Amino acid sequence: MAERQFHIQCTAEDIGHYVFLPGDPDRVPWIASYLENAQKVAQSREFTTYTGTLDGTRVSVTSTGIGGPSAAIAMEELVALGAHTFLRIGTCGGMQPELVPGALIIPTGAIRMEGTSQEYMPLAFPAVPDFGLTEHLVCAARAAAYDYHTGVVQCKDSFYGQHSPETMPVAPTLLQNWQAWKAAGTLASEMESAALFTVAAARHVRCATILQMLWNQERQAVVRDKEHAASDMTHAIEVAVAAMRAVIRENKETAV
Repeated sequence: MAERQFHIQCTAEDIGHYVFLPGDPDRVPWIASYLENAQKVAQSREFTTYTGTLDGTRVSVTSTGIGGPSAAIAMEELVALGAHTFLRIGTCGGMQPELVPGALIIPTGAIRMEGTSQEYMPLAFPAVPDFGLTEHLVCAARAAAYDYHTGVVQCKDSFYGQHSPETMPVAPTLLQNWQAWKAAGTLASEMESAALFTVAAARHVRCATILQMLWNQERQAVVRDKEHAASDMTHAIEVAVAAMRAVIRENKETAV
């Protein structure tokens, strides 16, 4: 009998080697609608999984929930079942005033201001995505003529540590760090990529991220401005699917 993973409640027969990782379980059916013959194969806690095919290759979509701990659990258990290529499709908040909500952010690195990755690697180890996957995301975004930006993102564990830092006992540290990251050109803040990139490195698999910027607290005039379709994830999903198609095609051609 095939071994069923404890948290995601999947077996190796349930998933493909290629996996999309949204945070929100409600986005899983949306992303899965881009696959052929996708069906729900498991639902447990924050982890919902659908599997279908993309150009004849089995591909899965598994939600990770919010933050690094649950994202790492999802990746660990999917890797244990044979998955080797991951694309996170998520959301973020902008940190540079010129970035308009609705823009796509493709991280080239992540600030490890969270705890999960520190149980895998010392802080001196950089959290970076797979270069080839990132290149495919950039090419797909460019081909679609979508507004996209590449650069460093900041990852944290506390959502309200970012949005209400003045209420925290460590407010001076939070505010000082935020200003330093912003001054260095950090594009956006989110909660999962640093952990995923680090786990992927430790487990020798591939991972990259594409983010839809929902708001920008540094650009007060356009925070949640509906004319920018800030909450519409369509562009991020389309780019991720196009990139995954390219990765699958490339792997078939090189027999990986």
